Amino acid sequence: MEMLISLSLTKHLSNNYILMLGTTVMIPSILVPLMGGSDGDKIRVIQTSLFVSGINTLLQALFGTRLPAVVGGSFAYVIPILYIIRDSALQRIPDPHERFLQTMRAIQGALIIASSLQIILGYSQLWGLFSRFLSPLAMAPVIGLVGLGLFERGFPAVGNCVEIGIPMLLMLIGLSQYLKHYRPFRDIPIFERFPVLICVTVIWIYSLILTAGGAYNNRPIKTQDSCRTDRANLISSAPWFKFPYPLQWGAPTFDAGHAVAMMAAVLVSLTESTGAYMAASRLAIATPPPAYVLSRGIGWQGIGVLLDGLFGTGTGSTVSVENVGLLGLTRVGSRRVVQISAGFMIFFSTLGKFGAVFASIPFPIFAALYCVLFGLVASVGISFLQFTNMNSMRNLIITGLSLFLGISVPQYFSETLSSSGHGPVYTRAGWFNGFLNTIFFSPPTVGLIVSVFLDNTLEVEKSKKDRGMPWWVKFRTFRGDNRNEEFYTLPFNLNKFFPPT
Repeated sequence: MEMLISLSLTKHLSNNYILMLGTTVMIPSILVPLMGGSDGDKIRVIQTSLFVSGINTLLQALFGTRLPAVVGGSFAYVIPILYIIRDSALQRIPDPHERFLQTMRAIQGALIIASSLQIILGYSQLWGLFSRFLSPLAMAPVIGLVGLGLFERGFPAVGNCVEIGIPMLLMLIGLSQYLKHYRPFRDIPIFERFPVLICVTVIWIYSLILTAGGAYNNRPIKTQDSCRTDRANLISSAPWFKFPYPLQWGAPTFDAGHAVAMMAAVLVSLTESTGAYMAASRLAIATPPPAYVLSRGIGWQGIGVLLDGLFGTGTGSTVSVENVGLLGLTRVGSRRVVQISAGFMIFFSTLGKFGAVFASIPFPIFAALYCVLFGLVASVGISFLQFTNMNSMRNLIITGLSLFLGISVPQYFSETLSSSGHGPVYTRAGWFNGFLNTIFFSPPTVGLIVSVFLDNTLEVEKSKKDRGMPWWVKFRTFRGDNRNEEFYTLPFNLNKFFPPT
């Protein structure tokens, strides 16, 4: 029995670790070459990102919201980072490696300054005060868009290598849904709890065989980048052991324009994390986090962004949406599993070759996972509508408009960037362009702006019951529900020193 429990714990840790690798590898793979970095620089950034993600996850699970949520790199920061990369002063540096170092230091400085905004909004309880304007009706499209807004990382990426992505998607659905009650081992529902680990292992071996057999030797470069397991020289470029440390790239440099643009990413991260925390609480069968707990989590997330800046991860951090979806798929909402997974990430991030082997997993395998996990998070958002009256035309308009604009507006901004090389907001003030383009590139943020504005200005007093407020209001305060103490009390008796407000 003890052996089965140990096996179960190890596999859950592996699930979280493997899911983290998708975004952790993808962001540096996009940004580091644009910064002038080499393959060695890229693997070092990946190691650093995984190391800091482990620290941030541990801090969040111990002292933040205490939900079983993993904190990792965020695509919300890509737009302001691209603005920094394209800074003319940096582009004029002729030596690629020196340009990489100077760009990384500029990104670090912007993250350090921008983190102060998140820390202030969290620990001052301002974000908690803002949450008083939220309702189940307003949160439903926001959480829905946290999942749906990531659709480009789903099937479009699967389609880049259908011979790997489609079998992965079909096998994941088959094991997790159709065979979930089949138990080869009597005490463990192995296909229900570990479909991610089993599917990734099988399809990864299959992709290794295809690569070794020469299936992609004469294929287009894009296909090889998506399908091959030996792409990007990750394994050969990785050191056997490397311990990330603060200021490893040199002293950060500070620029007001860079910092203002990065603050927009912080605001986007706040919105996405709020939706992800709500989804995680629902999938973990916990109460929605009260305003005090939500602010506490946001404050610790700000400290996480500060650590990103100090260590030089190349991006900021937010709650990992894919790991939130994993809570629902495996039905394992254990805080302890996430805390140990954080230690797992910290330890293996220092073993460069080991991490590089896992990082060689083709991205279409992750994309197939995302199709299921992001869809699951989106459905959690939609489930909040059960607490509202959807026979009300007011509610239908708010929900429909928030969802539609939340997808349509960012798509317009994305298409403009692809066609013209810059976002729709294009003035002489680069920091202003970076700020607004970052805000409107985010589906959850656009959804939040529309839903909160309409929900708090259209027939508010008449619609309290229709908005779901009788169910929602008791979760606003820490003392509003007795279960909050079980879910959100700080460890080590710290609530005596930091009592809920």
